[in-house]
Amino acid sequence: MSDHYVYILQCADDTLYTGYTTDPERRLREHNAGEGAKYTRGRTPVDLVYLESYATRSSAMSREYEIKELRREEKTRLIGEQSAEEWD
Repeated sequence: MSDHYVYILQCADDTLYTGYTTDPERRLREHNAGEGAKYTRGRTPVDLVYLESYATRSSAMSREYEIKELRREEKTRLIGEQSAEEWD
């Protein structure tokens, strides 16, 4: 069972934010209500554009770090790959 998630948000200013959560829907609501990360508070509304699930917190946090280290172009490619997989 996957209880840990890494996500990417697209902010209103077209920047990307990467985070970790155990409840993606709740976390998205928090970000949009200005109760999420400090980074997103002035950049609402935000849209969930990417989501990966993991069985353990440790593996999800490791992946979050990896994604945060990527350049924007690499994150954009990752988002596009997931979108393409969803439509196959």
